[in-house]
Amino acid sequence: MKQFMINQNEAGQRFDKYLAKLLREAPKSFLYKMLRKKNITLNGKKASGNEKLSVGDEIRIFLSDDTYLKFSGTEKAPRAETKLDILYEDSHMLLINKPAGMLSQPDDSGVPSLVEYVTGYLLGTGSLTEEELTTFRPSVCNRLDKNTSGIVAAGKSLSGLQELSELFHDRTVHKDYLCVVKGVLKEKRHMKGYLKKDEKLNKVTIYKTPEEDAQPIETVYTPLGSNGRVTLLKVRLITGRTHQIRAHLASQGYPLMGDAKYGNREFNRSVREKYGLRHQLLHAYCLTFPKLTGCLESISEKSFYAEPPELFTYISKEEQLEESYHENLE
Repeated sequence: MKQFMINQNEAGQRFDKYLAKLLREAPKSFLYKMLRKKNITLNGKKASGNEKLSVGDEIRIFLSDDTYLKFSGTEKAPRAETKLDILYEDSHMLLINKPAGMLSQPDDSGVPSLVEYVTGYLLGTGSLTEEELTTFRPSVCNRLDKNTSGIVAAGKSLSGLQELSELFHDRTVHKDYLCVVKGVLKEKRHMKGYLKKDEKLNKVTIYKTPEEDAQPIETVYTPLGSNGRVTLLKVRLITGRTHQIRAHLASQGYPLMGDAKYGNREFNRSVREKYGLRHQLLHAYCLTFPKLTGCLESISEKSFYAEPPELFTYISKEEQLEESYHENLE
């Protein structure tokens, strides 16, 4: 007999979903049969599988060791280790200042992403155990491009992950970015348009009017200062589509410094030679949360800020934009 106690990382999900993770190799028909025969019980009673689990619930599985091992599988959750810049942490969530060059989520390259680093961090601090990883996998809730730095939110518990994901999906979290663009902008502007993604090329096109398969987008930018050649912008995403800031600004004639995909080739060559910049100068510097209750109440109506990376700060100083940055953001 195996006995399990539900903790906050597992609470909030349906019982059958939990069992499907615990016994990942077992057919659903087998799980429901075991429930009917009371070979799997919830708090000592027969269960149907659609119950919502709570912290402290007790699960007992009356299977032979061989059968349990056969159906539990041996898949080990991917993890990696690196020093993370943690901006905020509680029992349900993390806010991390992701460096440029780090993937937010796993891809086919096999290179560790922030998800694996978060898993490694939580295992290392004791916030998560190997046993808990069987039925719960931490993950990030907002995604930044690999070469975009800044704040990423991650769920440490199932309830935290679910509620954070819902906030970002519903666009109730304000997301503000900093970037440096080619050209001079002096007035705040609310831009609207339509974005269409080419999946094969991983590139988007911006249209002024509706197009088939194109999604509506809204981007607000506020100039913080200019040296007559480039402008430091604060950008707020109203929608959050793939490459939205980069492509939307470029479509208006203001490409981001260093952006190889949507930028100006000659401009990028000059800043690469001068500063060694090999990616877009874009930083997610602030998340502002709405009024919240429940497991996220501790971040209700709060704003969190991430310092830009050293290269961003250095370029701002060299381009005489540092004073504008401090005057308008502090």
